[in-house]
Amino acid sequence: MKTKKLINDPKVIIEEMLEGIVAAHPKHVRQVEGAPRAVVALNGPRKGKVGLVIGGGSGHEPTFVGFVGKGLADACPIGNVFASPPPDPIYECAKAASGGAGVLFMYGNYAGDVMNFDMAAEMAGMDEIEVRTVLTTDDIASAPLDQKEKRRGVAGNFFIFKIAGAACDTMKPLDECERLARKANAHTYTMGVCLSPCSLPQTQKYSFELGPDEMEIGMGIHGEPGVAKGPIQTADAVTDAIMDKILGEMKPNKGDKVAVLVNSLGATPLMELYLLNRRVKQRLDQVGVSIHQTWVGNYCTSLEMAGASITLLHLDDELTGLLDHPCDCAMFRAG
Repeated sequence: MKTKKLINDPKVIIEEMLEGIVAAHPKHVRQVEGAPRAVVALNGPRKGKVGLVIGGGSGHEPTFVGFVGKGLADACPIGNVFASPPPDPIYECAKAASGGAGVLFMYGNYAGDVMNFDMAAEMAGMDEIEVRTVLTTDDIASAPLDQKEKRRGVAGNFFIFKIAGAACDTMKPLDECERLARKANAHTYTMGVCLSPCSLPQTQKYSFELGPDEMEIGMGIHGEPGVAKGPIQTADAVTDAIMDKILGEMKPNKGDKVAVLVNSLGATPLMELYLLNRRVKQRLDQVGVSIHQTWVGNYCTSLEMAGASITLLHLDDELTGLLDHPCDCAMFRAG
């Protein structure tokens, strides 16, 4: 049985989506001329500023294209659903974002993205555009701590991109932008739970199976296996399982502060997200950690997948200042 989707021709779904995005946000983004899968911020790139290029597969909106705008990302190449963009649109984004001070590439740690962004970096180098790369690796369920470099980038992208975008927007040099992006990544912890699968537009069939009374902790945003599958539990029990893992790795001290993201994977409603957030605050109160700011909603989705993820950004004064820096993007605004 096919799933129900409001689509036209799956072969052109990305182009039609981008046409709709540009139509909805003409004051924030435009498509790069000659590169329809490349989007650039109207008020982002400028002379002397480090350019920030983020990107990856579609199907995770508002990640990635929704975070293009002044104060955050300067440009974004868009791939097919759950697939890396090819090198050409990434290269076009590097050129569009370049202000002569270098360009920072940031994306989730997936093999296809690494290969294609590296190829685009080589192409940009031939144009004498210096490119640095910072991979996001916030998904603590995807590899053990001693193999942290193998972890995936998931909803924590939101915090990591925000910090890097602020560093670039405040005209910091490339070395400093790279350092701050890496610091943000090292301070970001995410773990999710899946309740039901999603289906790709091309197949309209579920991409994996979960029983009617099952959930899976730690599943990735493309349906990658998690760490535990079992009977569905209460909101508090799920939150506790996730917070135990995050706090166990973060090891905060009493008096520390964090930023919180409670993210829907697509189908989970705000009512349920706020139940999770309620328990997150209770757990942080118990260990004496204060919350600087909280975001609840759709920030890194997986089409219509049901489930949620919780992200904590372990803050210090430097990261707090950058997190609070204003930005004005197609699908996100702050300050």
